[in-house]
Amino acid sequence: MAKVTEASPASGSEQARPPWGLADLCSALRIPLAVAFVLLPSATARLAILALAAVSDLLDGFLARRLGPSRLGAFVDPVADRLFMACGFGVVAFSGLLHWWEVVGVLLRDLAASIAFFITAALGRAASIPARPGGKAVTLAQLLTLLAFLLAPEYLRPMAWATSAVGLYAIWDYYHARRLQRRVGQGT
Repeated sequence: MAKVTEASPASGSEQARPPWGLADLCSALRIPLAVAFVLLPSATARLAILALAAVSDLLDGFLARRLGPSRLGAFVDPVADRLFMACGFGVVAFSGLLHWWEVVGVLLRDLAASIAFFITAALGRAASIPARPGGKAVTLAQLLTLLAFLLAPEYLRPMAWATSAVGLYAIWDYYHARRLQRRVGQGT
């Protein structure tokens, strides 16, 4: 039987989590993929990169649920997601196929989440944002919008607008979930 001391981390606590895990490696893979998406001009290469990024995003979530989350995962996964999308839609913006404000619309949920994180961090109340169905839908819509950019540019603008609409819903959903969480936490 293991001896438990005051220095032993409590089970389920932040300290009990490993600092990093296999899921984090899958997440971190999206960082060089983001750079490659920008640097490689071939649509075929970008399609392969997009597929690898999508698989790594699915796999990191599966591994984190299966093997348990790490302390680093709550940071690496959203940073890798946002960096990949920013690079991908940077390429779309420079292609001229969408107006700058349409690209901002596609990235609206990511921008709102990043701004909220920095504000709460500055106030000393930073916390990870748990995954919500609306956020998952935005990620899928963003991937499909990039796919339209690569394979069917005639669908790019409608996909961008649809992704923007889903992004607005996700922001609303996160906001209301957070308000409910605060009310429940205050006992009202």
